[in-house]
Amino acid sequence: MCQATTTSRGDILSVPKPPKPPKSSKSSGPPEPSEPSGPPEPSTAPPRPRPRPRLARRLVQLYVGLALYGASSGLLVVSGLGLEPWNVLHQGLAELTGLSIGVVSIIIGAAVLLLWIPLRQRPGLGTVSNVFVVGLAMDATLALMPDAHALAARVPLLVAGIVLNGVATGLYIAAKFGPGPRDGLMTGLHQRTGRSIRLMRTLVEVAVVATGFAFGGTVGIGTVLYALAIGPLAQFFLRLFAAPAPSAGGVVAAGGQPEQAILHR
Repeated sequence: MCQATTTSRGDILSVPKPPKPPKSSKSSGPPEPSEPSGPPEPSTAPPRPRPRPRLARRLVQLYVGLALYGASSGLLVVSGLGLEPWNVLHQGLAELTGLSIGVVSIIIGAAVLLLWIPLRQRPGLGTVSNVFVVGLAMDATLALMPDAHALAARVPLLVAGIVLNGVATGLYIAAKFGPGPRDGLMTGLHQRTGRSIRLMRTLVEVAVVATGFAFGGTVGIGTVLYALAIGPLAQFFLRLFAAPAPSAGGVVAAGGQPEQAILHR
């Protein structure tokens, strides 16, 4: 029978345990991914396109459109076959005061813009520019154009003025810098009264034409053709010249519905 070895103090010596076998280097879990030894591969995704100069395009579109609008109004004046509603008033007041029709247009535009305050409309760059650029361009066109007496010359001037007015309307409205002061008046009345834009525009323009005609403004076949053609023409050119939507940090445009003010007649 085996006895435990003792020391001089009587302590029992424990028998040493055998060493544990070394752990296997293999792991039961999934292997850890190894880090790439070389530099990272370049991305194969296509580069993002650089933003286009939207603001520059819209500014050019705005001022070209306003200048052409004034020029188209000048062509209608030279034709002598009838003007658009507001220019009937401008021409009548020009005959009454002795001022040029362009200057009267600027004065009336500024006065209409003041009416935006109680209507709570917000003007944009295009709104303020419209007041001045259209009137100046109209007077410049009238200064450059010779008088037309023959009907064969006046009819083409009338047609060219109406078509060019549609082009100009599409350009400056599609630039999205805010409606003109007269268009904003229609949308403001629509929002404040709850009546349709068609009704508001009809009432205002009938009053404008009647007042202008009483002061000596020209009402004729051109006035009727303009009223019938400007809606379809403006709608076509609005789509043709549609500009990219302004970014969040761009120039503030006016509120309201300028396209409806132009097209709903």
